[in-house]
Amino acid sequence: MTTHSLRKNTPGLPQRLREFLALTKPRVVALIVFCAVIGMFLAVPGLPPLGPLLAATVGIGLVAGAAAAINCLVEQRIDAVMARTRGRPLPRGQVTTSETLVFALIVGGVGLWLLAAFVNVLTMWLTLATFVGYAIIYTVLLKPNTPQNIVIGGASGAMPPILGWAAMTGAVSHDAMILFLIIYAWTPPHFWALALYRREEYARAGLPMLPVTHGEAFTRLHVLLYTFILTGVTLLPVATGMAANIYLFSALALDAVFLAYAWRIWRNYSDALARSAFRYSILYLSLLFAALLVDHYVRIGAA
Repeated sequence: MTTHSLRKNTPGLPQRLREFLALTKPRVVALIVFCAVIGMFLAVPGLPPLGPLLAATVGIGLVAGAAAAINCLVEQRIDAVMARTRGRPLPRGQVTTSETLVFALIVGGVGLWLLAAFVNVLTMWLTLATFVGYAIIYTVLLKPNTPQNIVIGGASGAMPPILGWAAMTGAVSHDAMILFLIIYAWTPPHFWALALYRREEYARAGLPMLPVTHGEAFTRLHVLLYTFILTGVTLLPVATGMAANIYLFSALALDAVFLAYAWRIWRNYSDALARSAFRYSILYLSLLFAALLVDHYVRIGAA
C-alpha cells in the first residue's frame, strides 16, 4: 500500500472527533442536560446565576457523555447484533476499547472537576453516583440479568433534575424529588415501547427485556399501567403548589395523548404504533418540562 493510499484511508481529525462524539450518545445526553437545566431554573425564584449555570450544564453533560461511552464499551458485543446500534463506533471498529476507556475517564473526570470547582460538592457527588448507577449498576448488573432492569435502573436516568436543583441550591428539596418521580415513572412506558418493536433483536442479543421474558401481551398491559401511574405523578406539581394552571392543562393534554397511545398498544398493537409511541414519549417529556418552566416564570411575573 502506498503512502498516498494510507493517508487517504486514515480518518482525519474531524472524523475522529465525530466518532468520539457518537460514543457519548448526543441525543440522549441532550435530553438529560435539558431536564437538568430545567431543574436549575425551577430551583430559584428568578434567573439562576450564569457562572454556576454554565459550569453545571457542561459538567453534567460531560459526565453523562462519559457514562454513555462506558455503556457503549460494555455493550459493544450486543450493539453489533442489533440494527439500532450496530452503526456505533465500537462495533464498526472506528475506535478501540482502550481509546473509549481513556476518553470516558478524561471526559468524566473533567466534568466532575467542573462541578466540584465551580458548582458545589453535593452536585459533584450526586453526578458521580448517577454515573455509577447507569454505567455500572444498570449496564453491567441489571440490564443483562433482570427484566426489571428499566424499572430499577430508571432511578439513574431520573436524576438530571435533582442534579440541576442541587447545582443551584446546594440541597435536594421535595420539589426536586417530584421531578425525579416524573422521569422515573416515564421511563418504563417509554423504553418498553422501544423494546416491543425491537423484541427480536433483544432476544438475539440475549437480553432479558420484558417482551422477551414475559411476552408481548404482558408488556403491552404494563405499558398501559405505567402510563396511568405516570399520569398521576405528573399531577403532583399542581397538588403541592409547585405549578399551576399552565402546567396543569399542558400535562393533562400531553397525558391524554400518551394514554391514547398506551391504550392502543394494549388493545390493537402494531410495531409501527409502538415506534410512534416511543417517539412521542421523548417529545412528551420535553414539552412537559418546558410547561413547568413556562408556568414557573408566569407565576413569578404575576406575583
